[in-house]
Amino acid sequence: MATFITVGIFMLIGHYTNPMTVERADIYGDYVINRDMFPGKQADWQYNHYRFTIKENGNIYFYETENEKIIKTYQGTIAFHPAYNKPRLIINIDEPRHHIIEDYPTLIRKPRSFDYIFKSPLYGNVFFEKGTWEPID
Repeated sequence: MATFITVGIFMLIGHYTNPMTVERADIYGDYVINRDMFPGKQADWQYNHYRFTIKENGNIYFYETENEKIIKTYQGTIAFHPAYNKPRLIINIDEPRHHIIEDYPTLIRKPRSFDYIFKSPLYGNVFFEKGTWEPID
């Protein structure tokens, strides 16, 4: 009996701590700055000024914003790198492009979500999480 309880506890812990499996269908949607990674004024500012959307038709739209208002849109396409079993994103956007946008963002899996990390020459690592933009207090 104790063995079954122990195994059950380890399975439960694993369920809450193992990184999620990310499939192509999970990639599509809206992304906002993950303000929890480096909380503070800079993350709040980035949250109100950058976001992007990946559509199922393979289009990506990167937005420069002023809160809810879209100031500029960079449009491109996405593909998935064929050498990876799990979806490794390839972004194609024509020049001029925003300094945050890079061809191969890094996917970081968490237990219940994932982030895309873009390496900006001005900001360093910029973390985006899947979500809808909402005003912050």
